[in-house]
Amino acid sequence: MSEIEDQFAIQALLVRYAWAIDEKDWDTLDSVFLSDAYLDYSSNPGGVQGPYPEIRAWLEKSLAPFPVTQHLVTNIEARVDGDRATARTMVYNPMGAATREGPLHYFFLGGRYDDELVRTSEGWRIAKRVEKLLWFQGKLPKELIVPE
Repeated sequence: MSEIEDQFAIQALLVRYAWAIDEKDWDTLDSVFLSDAYLDYSSNPGGVQGPYPEIRAWLEKSLAPFPVTQHLVTNIEARVDGDRATARTMVYNPMGAATREGPLHYFFLGGRYDDELVRTSEGWRIAKRVEKLLWFQGKLPKELIVPE
């Protein structure tokens, strides 16, 4: 693949992640990460880290009370070196949670993803992701924190 094709494929992968998370499409999410990928969302309030299968299960459970999520990814910078790459991506993430308090409870966060990627026979996949929370507005209700 050419450098431009790799850049486009990596950007498409990162956008596919955002759509999969927001639509709670776990099968599509499986096409974003290597099966043995390592994910670190621990800088996020209530976040965790670990191998992809554990984090996928945690994501399903922790995102269940959120009928409204929007992961907007931008400023994607990917550096390709053969069949490996790194990427850093800014993310803006408003979320609306259903709570016992009544109307949706909204909060907002901004951060970045630092990814290590590998080219596979099915295309680029994320091997490691570290989310770095840059700011958080609002308060995460304690009832929404999912234990590890």
